[in-house]
Amino acid sequence: MLGLTNFIRRGIKTKSIKNERQKESPLVLERKFREAYIAERPVDLEAVEEFRGDAFPISGPACWLDRPNALLEVERRHAAGELSDDEAAMCKQWIFEGYYIAPGLIEAELLDRVWTAYEKAIAEGTITAPAESRGPEDIHPGRTLDPHIPVPILRELQQHPRILRISDVLFGRKTLPFQTIMGHKGSWQSPHSDTIHMTTYPLGYMLASWIAFEDVGTDCGPLEYYPRSHKLVPPLLSGELGIPPRAFKENMGVYSSRYEPTIRHYIDMLGLEPKYFLAKAGDVLFWHADLLHGGSPRKDLKLSRKAMVCHYFAQGAFTYHDLSGNATRLHKNGLYAPPAIDESL
Repeated sequence: MLGLTNFIRRGIKTKSIKNERQKESPLVLERKFREAYIAERPVDLEAVEEFRGDAFPISGPACWLDRPNALLEVERRHAAGELSDDEAAMCKQWIFEGYYIAPGLIEAELLDRVWTAYEKAIAEGTITAPAESRGPEDIHPGRTLDPHIPVPILRELQQHPRILRISDVLFGRKTLPFQTIMGHKGSWQSPHSDTIHMTTYPLGYMLASWIAFEDVGTDCGPLEYYPRSHKLVPPLLSGELGIPPRAFKENMGVYSSRYEPTIRHYIDMLGLEPKYFLAKAGDVLFWHADLLHGGSPRKDLKLSRKAMVCHYFAQGAFTYHDLSGNATRLHKNGLYAPPAIDESL
């Protein structure tokens, strides 16, 4: 749940935007929407009070690897030379399993430079890492949200060409780097999907990468993920969970009281079993927006698990935070600003 309060703080003030604009005709609003976004069903974004899933209609287009004909389309593009052998195999695994592991994707020299810069930023006070301690043996600081903003070198990893090539292929669209989370140790986070935290209209245009800075063993609380859960568990949002508008802003505990038990119920009901990312330094795990994942318990609190998580959107999707009801910072200059760049970078 790291960074949920930051989503609230960073949310754009939609009412002030609406007050500054003259009322425009429905045709003008539809034209402006279609100029910026890919959803087949336009929405009057200026009229939306809370950006939650229940404020949007069901709309396509679905991400290309989520469509019923995805496997046939992968084979067509492969035969046409649009996908390499490795990319076609990656896409097929993504369709059925909802994740992909790229061994040794990141070079050791870059990992060393980025981690050194991160440690230096903490030591100098540029970044404040919370303790998140679970006992006297828990010697490592906790995770930080968006360290790529004050420490530019981290963007070399967030926007690594090999990472963006993979995400571009998986999206079938240009990738928009958005959020980073960096930390020394396992998160111990309950299973969840990212859709409720970083939501898109249409749904499904978000993915994440998890980059290992060191080898990961079983005792340090490795990342856990649930293969095929992106197909088996629906992308549950606030309205479907009975969380009313503004409830999360007033009490963030509704996430742990409503969302997490529901996810656990699905895991138990479906008999889902986790896998654990026992990574080598430089390995990268990519996962679908709806894939359940979390941080497994840390058996040895003295052990580190240095990693960077990056969240990405696809260009053309409207992006928001379903729990807080805010649009993301990609839209902070106006509801119709095409999400072409994160201006904090």
